[in-house]
Amino acid sequence: MRFAAYEHQHRHRVAVVEEEGTLFPLPGVSSLTALLKEVDGLAGLLAAGAAALDVPPGPHVSQVRLLPPLQPSSIRDFVTFEEHVEGVRRAVGGVAGVPEQWYAAPTFYFTNPHAVYGPHDEVPMPPGSSALDFELEVGAVIGREGRDLTPERARDHIVGYTVFNDWSARDLQSAEMKVGLGPCKGKDTATTLGPYLVTADELDSHRDSEGMLHLAMTAEVNGKVVGTDLLSHMSWTFEEMTAYASRGTRVVPGDVLGSGTCGNGGCLAELWGLRGEQTPPPLKPGDTVTLTVAGLGTLTSTVVPGVAPIELPAGRRRGRERP
Repeated sequence: MRFAAYEHQHRHRVAVVEEEGTLFPLPGVSSLTALLKEVDGLAGLLAAGAAALDVPPGPHVSQVRLLPPLQPSSIRDFVTFEEHVEGVRRAVGGVAGVPEQWYAAPTFYFTNPHAVYGPHDEVPMPPGSSALDFELEVGAVIGREGRDLTPERARDHIVGYTVFNDWSARDLQSAEMKVGLGPCKGKDTATTLGPYLVTADELDSHRDSEGMLHLAMTAEVNGKVVGTDLLSHMSWTFEEMTAYASRGTRVVPGDVLGSGTCGNGGCLAELWGLRGEQTPPPLKPGDTVTLTVAGLGTLTSTVVPGVAPIELPAGRRRGRERP
């Protein structure tokens, strides 16, 4: 099944999306995140969706404003594509190759769950940035709570998948990473999710012998293709990523786990690293980014001007006197 969150006639609803785009609203449900906390994983979600198909249909998807399919409880964004790591390290950090430690475990960082945009929403330039970039990813959505999961058990905790765009201010990110802690405002302005939550059972036929999802991924800027890859080029499965995320802690319904950016032009910075110049150029207001993943759908986002940053003083250089 495909689930959508949408706004229609000033109301927020959640619906099952039929193949031709007709929406079947779930009675009394305005938040998919809240629903995931009430039902028992995938089986419960499918049962709720089946019940919605027994009620009169709602509007067509073309008549509503699609919202992010859910408001995540948290967002862990991984980096699981080797080709992406190599290109972006060269572009952002000025270093070549893939660090050996990357192969030891599927690394991730937490990004902002309060800055999530819908699949057709405009996205503002991050304050103070002139080097905005997209990142083509897939997000797995957790539907059942768990901790210290094995990859085999983790499969029952993933309820579905959605297209994920991790917008990145590369100039801010590059400066921040020199501190050695990780990105902050370089990744803080926007994440786009959608257009739907596609339930995990819909994609079982696309699994390869390693459990990877064999789905084509395409990135376009202003109608020109700049990147193509396969989701199956990930170095870890989503089940392995979920197991690692749950190590020593919990994953809960509504958590989103990003795959990390695909290779072969899944973002502009990778191309900059490979080419030694910013070609194609960074995104600017008026540019439209279109990201498509087979079986999951398309995000289409236009960049708009953002706000000017509020200036802050530089950090105070303190002496070392002690009382």
